Amino acid sequence: MRLDKFLKMNRIIKRRVIAKEAIEKGFIFKNGVQVKPSSEVRPGDTIAVKFSNRTLIAEVKEDYGVNITEEIRE
Repeated sequence: MRLDKFLKMNRIIKRRVIAKEAIEKGFIFKNGVQVKPSSEVRPGDTIAVKFSNRTLIAEVKEDYGVNITEEIRE
C-alpha cells in the first residue's frame, strides 16, 4: 500500500493530498528515512509523523492498521 494512502486510511492525516504534501516536505519518515509518497508500506514498518508541536511514531500492523508506539511532545 502507498504511504500517502496508508496515512489517510488510518486517519493520521485527513486527506491524501495533504499527506502527499507532508511527505514531500519531509515531515514523514519510514524506518527513519525520508521517502516518496508512492513508497510501499509493509507490516512491521515504523512511520514517524512530525506535526507542529509533536511527533507521532507508529508501527504498521499485519492488517495495515496502525499501532501508536510513542508520542513525543515538543
